[in-house]
Amino acid sequence: MHEYDDAVLTCFLKNQSQLFPEDVAENLEEAENFLEECMAVVVDSLKEVWEYFDEEGVDLEGRTPEDILEAEEVFEVGDGRYLIVEG
Repeated sequence: MHEYDDAVLTCFLKNQSQLFPEDVAENLEEAENFLEECMAVVVDSLKEVWEYFDEEGVDLEGRTPEDILEAEEVFEVGDGRYLIVEG
């Protein structure tokens, strides 16, 4: 089971439209349930975002770590952490 704190849940609620055409959660509890179902990952740095995509087999050739932040499944929490949601 994953643990998502209020900062992560709030970030997802505010920005979920970058990944989904309509809201999938309306409150913190729904957001937490959705993220658990998706097995969303919280990482502590841009380097860890890069490592996650590399381990998942995403072709990163010719891309920079900053490019990966433009991926719609990456949410910047605002405290140096990133939420990765594979919808």
